[in-house]
Amino acid sequence: MTATSPYALASKPTMSKKTIIVCGYGPGISNAIAERFGREGFSVALVARNQERLAAGVKALRDKGIEAAAFPADLGDAAAIRGVVEKVRTTFGPVTVLQWNAYGTGAGDLTTASAAELRGTLDVPVFGLLSAVQEVLPDLRKEKESALLVTNGGLGFYDPNVDAMAVQWGVMGLAVGNAAKHKVVGLLSEKLKSDGIYVGEVVVMGTVKGTAFDQGNATIESAKVADTFWTLYRERSTVSTNVG
Repeated sequence: MTATSPYALASKPTMSKKTIIVCGYGPGISNAIAERFGREGFSVALVARNQERLAAGVKALRDKGIEAAAFPADLGDAAAIRGVVEKVRTTFGPVTVLQWNAYGTGAGDLTTASAAELRGTLDVPVFGLLSAVQEVLPDLRKEKESALLVTNGGLGFYDPNVDAMAVQWGVMGLAVGNAAKHKVVGLLSEKLKSDGIYVGEVVVMGTVKGTAFDQGNATIESAKVADTFWTLYRERSTVSTNVG
């Protein structure tokens, strides 16, 4: 392992900076969030399963003068999440912001999906998210201006037109995961506000340019989503807002 490896640990934690963990890293929203918070002086920990994507992301951030490192993990695995949080603390110090960009897939048709697929719709957006929150909570309770920031999608809304789209597109499981995640955000906001921990959600109401969902007609800029997250984080008043 060389000193330039995206997985290399610092010789000692950088305690002078705030740290953000970006969970579910990839091109688009999560990359823009990593850059936005990195420009504001945060050390950035990138978490995802794709090691090549993580390495490329870390290099791009470091080339822009942002302190960053990669932490490969399955965000549906509580034990893996626990290990990641410990490694982030060793590398950068306490966690100030947990940003959850990960989402579940599968169970496109709820009437034919297997029991395993149905259970899997909540593995990442609910169980993974809550596992991560529980692991970083001791840090968030101690750090100033700590926060949980969650990316969500409009497919989780209770609306007949939205439901029709989810059925037509074969993403019923994703819609269930989004709806559950939205409820988790509200519950955690109420639970953690007495600890001074801000919980905020950005609901993306459309397709983001440059992502896997972009078929050439996307209209939402990832930088706009990232800027919205930064505004929520600084103002710390609105729990959920829509973009798109």
